[in-house]
Amino acid sequence: MKVVSWHELKPADRLWLSFRGAFDPKANLEAALEPFLQTLEANAGGWMPDVIKGKRSRKYSRAAVWKSLDERRDGESTSIGLYRTRAPALDMTLTLWSDASPELKLMFHVQPLSVFSGVEDCDGLVEMVRAWAAHYPVTHCWAHSMADDELAGGPYFGRDLQTTVQDGFDRIYELSWLNIFGPKLVETVGRERLLSTPAHRVEALPHGAILLVTWPTAADFASDEARQAQARAFVHLRPELDYATVLRTLRERSAALAPVEPRFPPDVAGLLERTLERTAFSQRSRRIAELNAWTPPEPEEWLPASACLPMDVEDAQREQEHYAYLAERCVALLHTEVPSVFQETPESLTDADAYFWKEEFPQTRSREAIEEHAVPAVGAYLGEVLVRNLGGQWIPRRKLEEAQVRVGQRVWLPFLRARRYLRSNPSLLDYSLTQLYRVAARFQS
Repeated sequence: MKVVSWHELKPADRLWLSFRGAFDPKANLEAALEPFLQTLEANAGGWMPDVIKGKRSRKYSRAAVWKSLDERRDGESTSIGLYRTRAPALDMTLTLWSDASPELKLMFHVQPLSVFSGVEDCDGLVEMVRAWAAHYPVTHCWAHSMADDELAGGPYFGRDLQTTVQDGFDRIYELSWLNIFGPKLVETVGRERLLSTPAHRVEALPHGAILLVTWPTAADFASDEARQAQARAFVHLRPELDYATVLRTLRERSAALAPVEPRFPPDVAGLLERTLERTAFSQRSRRIAELNAWTPPEPEEWLPASACLPMDVEDAQREQEHYAYLAERCVALLHTEVPSVFQETPESLTDADAYFWKEEFPQTRSREAIEEHAVPAVGAYLGEVLVRNLGGQWIPRRKLEEAQVRVGQRVWLPFLRARRYLRSNPSLLDYSLTQLYRVAARFQS
């Protein structure tokens, strides 16, 4: 049962929700989880999960939930995943702990965040969380833009993992769009102070918790009006903070998340788009701006045809067969992750560039292995693509770095390009295989 992957959707921000509440492990499981599931089914609407995953995937049903929880039980805990088979994408994890501190823990992401642009959808989410808090006494709960939370330093907020696990959300490090503060944090901040917070919605809940929503809609968190409301509420709860400073920081985060239109160099535009796949959405605009301002150096691995190095080998056919063998080694290296290398096309060069970048290949392999194996294989593969697609002709040389492929009025040095290409991770973009091919194609005639 195929579920929607983030990578299948247009890059976008996500709603990130975390809920932690008390859970009675002695109660009948189905009865204990009835309020959770009933509230989810009544309020999730367009992002309701339709797949349950325990040890295997099943279509959503109450029976599937019980079966999956049972088969994933491991000592004092059990955990299941809930997903969707169509957009919007959902990644939800429900975990039940029955140890010394029994707990129901829920974390989920919904992409895109724009699902929560309307007041009705956001009210439904707030009511859902409010109902959960009434049945499962809350330690802490929040929902907010994932990208903005990352820019704010969440979820650690400058602490190491051990300290974060030990202390939890022991103070108000940041204020999310939706917040439920458990009794311990209410006591720390002050109940009257919390209840008097200037915010869109503030409400006392059962078991001593307090719900706070800063703005009517989650997706509008970065607007200046929403930021002002967030800053007012945050400073009210943390009076030692300065309003102007807090608002300036929030506005800087909004600016960092503002969309930036890609204006990449045409020869490598497709490759640069691929490199963004590994960039967190919170850093995407900044990275696009950096790439817009970057221009790869013009390829220097060529000579005029009139100045090409003459063939200095006795058997040209044997040398060309050797280059073909080296290219096959490149195919053997990449074919699992980059199936297109079998085709020896321009597109396969871009796929290879993207793979080497994603793997940080020059940084994660030994220099000796790169020089001895990867450089000859990649250089030969680049040369074979020039021969196959541009009508190129090998001009063999004893030294691999001097071997040339003639295309039109230029001869290209693919092995020299490969050595420069595999020097470092930045070199993968500065000396991409894709760019050399595209420049060579312009000089084909």
